[in-house]
Amino acid sequence: MILSGVGRRHGARGPWVLRGVDLELPAGTLVRIEGPNGAGKSTLLRLLAGVGAPTEGRVTGRPRTAYVPERFPAALPFTTAGYLVHMGRAHGLTAAEAATRAAEWLERFGAEGYARTPVAELSKGTAQKVAVAQALMAAPGLLVLDEAWTGLDAGARAELDRAVTERLGDGTTVVFVDHDPHRLADAAPTAHRLEGAGLVPVTATAEGPRVRIEATCQDPTSVPPELPDGTTLERAGAGTPAAIRLTTTTAHSDPLLRTLLAADPPWHITGLTRLPAQVPAFVPGARADSTTDHGPHGTDASQDRAQGSDHGNGPAPAPADDPPLTPYGRALGRTAALTRYQTALLARSQHWLAPVLLYAAALGIGVRAGQPVLDSLGYASAVLLPVAAWIVRICATQEPPAARAVSAAAVGPGRAHLAALVAGLACALGLGCAGAAFVLLISDPADTGGTVAVPLLPAALAGLGAITCCALLGAAVGALCARPLVHRRGWSLAAAALGSLSVLVAGVSPANAAVGALVSGSATGTVPSTSLPAVAALAVAAGAAALTSWTSALRG
Repeated sequence: MILSGVGRRHGARGPWVLRGVDLELPAGTLVRIEGPNGAGKSTLLRLLAGVGAPTEGRVTGRPRTAYVPERFPAALPFTTAGYLVHMGRAHGLTAAEAATRAAEWLERFGAEGYARTPVAELSKGTAQKVAVAQALMAAPGLLVLDEAWTGLDAGARAELDRAVTERLGDGTTVVFVDHDPHRLADAAPTAHRLEGAGLVPVTATAEGPRVRIEATCQDPTSVPPELPDGTTLERAGAGTPAAIRLTTTTAHSDPLLRTLLAADPPWHITGLTRLPAQVPAFVPGARADSTTDHGPHGTDASQDRAQGSDHGNGPAPAPADDPPLTPYGRALGRTAALTRYQTALLARSQHWLAPVLLYAAALGIGVRAGQPVLDSLGYASAVLLPVAAWIVRICATQEPPAARAVSAAAVGPGRAHLAALVAGLACALGLGCAGAAFVLLISDPADTGGTVAVPLLPAALAGLGAITCCALLGAAVGALCARPLVHRRGWSLAAAALGSLSVLVAGVSPANAAVGALVSGSATGTVPSTSLPAVAALAVAAGAAALTSWTSALRG
């Protein structure tokens, strides 16, 4: 995987977060990204994971990728095992394989007792274990970890260290960010540091003794001062007074103590401990030596654990893809799996309830028993258009941002967005078919005057054509009036309502043509053809989906 002249900024005139980044990531390498807060570490990792595209430059050779975001959301309406199975299938596993891997990784991280617990009820630490498990269970070619150790208990952090070592042994490239400067140092990572908007290589040097400072502050909202490079911060308590534990080098200890004591309000020093020299720290200079000894993770029991796929001690690597299946076929299968995930997310979240009730109420008010069937089918089709726009807009925005980043890393942000649109369209079509069935059951198969019989089967086909046309155009409106084009909820709702009305009344609209043909046919008792408007609507919907998916791939 190669980054060539990669740059990223937000907006056409925004400042550059990254600029001129060149980085080569051979298979099986461990890469640490360093830099102060706000330097762009998370932005770089999102580009590496494929969650977003660079503003300039190129990223080539990206393998199948898994990503652990900095903060994983708890607002997902799945059980822990259910969510992991969905993500495993998005990575190309079968349902049975995904269920097996999910159970194995939950056990490794000590979270097997939470398999049936809703994700929304998990603690922050357990939710982080789920985030890590979804990334590891599919044995990706590129593993991107954005502070993945944050929130994990000591046992889970050690297990993640072992899991990373295993993946390196299987040829996975691992890129990570972590506040602990000693994280995975025994595996001799190649380190790079973000300075300005660029990336510079870093070398490992021997580090002397370190000092641990324990301090409290009477103000529980007090924020520790700016910390020198290489200093780690732990929160030792959450009450009053606030308590922190800082670990830094001896060279930085005295200035840090003076800064703490001079802060407003001042920090009270409660403990000062000199620690022995530990593992190497990283300083700017040159690339780290990748031939150094891998330490305890490369020997004895840990080495056996790293080879768990051969000895039965850990999850087996992902099975080879079926040879006859083309790369396009595999991508299509993963997109279909993510569409099922989006559909399940919509069903379990109950966000569908409001638009479905609106459609049912509109049919109950506007459709009466004994009315002409073609008139009623036209009404049911017209009402479906804004409802379809609403449902598709929900699907495009319902996934929490961090969960959306995980999905985008698995299949690409464009395909992930397309899966959401397809899930919304499928729901709208299903709703429209139910509405058409209701109309056919209670309506009179005759013209408006009740003198000419209307054949029921051709009327049903014409009605389904109009419903398909309106559902497709409603999906197009919903896609164009949601992220990534429109982010503000108020503007999004107003645009969707106005867009739906415009599509219904515009003379050149396929929806207007289809509904108008049904109403005109009802006056004469002639069943019209609505296939041409449906084809035109399909072209419009495909264009809207392509535009928004492409934009989603660019913006992330």
